[in-house]
Amino acid sequence: MKKADIIIAFLAGEGVAWLFVWFLKKSAIEIGLLNWGLPILFPFLAIICLWASYLIGKRYLFVFQLAKFLLIGSLFALFDLVILNSLMTYFGVTKGIEYSIFVTTSFVIATSVKYIADKFWAFEKSERKGMGREFTGFFIITLISGGIHIGIASFIVNIIGAQFGISPLIWANIGKILGIVVASAWNFLGYKFIVFKK
Repeated sequence: MKKADIIIAFLAGEGVAWLFVWFLKKSAIEIGLLNWGLPILFPFLAIICLWASYLIGKRYLFVFQLAKFLLIGSLFALFDLVILNSLMTYFGVTKGIEYSIFVTTSFVIATSVKYIADKFWAFEKSERKGMGREFTGFFIITLISGGIHIGIASFIVNIIGAQFGISPLIWANIGKILGIVVASAWNFLGYKFIVFKK
């Protein structure tokens, strides 16, 4: 494993930990020691999981690629959520057509930078030749992913609506995260077998 792998795994684990802490606080759940325990535990778990996938990846390369893809995805998902929550907080809106516009905006900004990280880190394609065609493929796969992502998030928030006494803000984030998870499966397959195939 390279230093960059360890640093990115650490940052992804730390970011996900603070997202959990934020969710728990916003849900009015008493978290006690988890407030400090998660930001210490998650980064080390991320590094250990990446290291295990690296060892398995020596035999089955896709395992290591998938682990790196998920780490990069979690970092950009956090970036995406920060943008979404900033928009919802600033405008005081957590549903409706405005929510769908906010989800679209945060998705476009986050994925516009993700191409570089996926190409050079997750799939380790250093060639610059044919980047125009490659980026076009990336854009098409990502555009379909965006439709999946935005459709699921909008359905959960605008059609199903907040459930189980969960606040509209937390429910909006749940919709966004579920959209990200489903779209990520599509992205990995599309990027690996179409865009960044070797």
